Amino acid sequence: MFAAEWELAQLDRRRAPRAPVSLDTQLGRGGLERALCRVLNISTLGVKLQTYSALRRGRTIWLTLPGLGQRAADVIWADDFTAGCQFREPLTQEQVDTLAAENPA
Repeated sequence: MFAAEWELAQLDRRRAPRAPVSLDTQLGRGGLERALCRVLNISTLGVKLQTYSALRRGRTIWLTLPGLGQRAADVIWADDFTAGCQFREPLTQEQVDTLAAENPA
């Protein structure tokens, strides 16, 4: 019989810390493509979204952020009506801090 001590690994794959927010905004770039969504957390590199229509992994979206305008982001993962997206151009930490302060979760 073998005996061993073990501990579950706690891996955080995120490359940037995320700030919890509650921010209602829009997906799409004008015209009929616009849809409402909610940003649940944000970092310099990306966001976690709650959507009202399913998004597909690999799709590029346009997300409107208050004071920052539209930002292109790639859907990295999607599960029902929640998705994780990576910005094509990262935000600054100051921009993230401002959004988090103005839209606390």
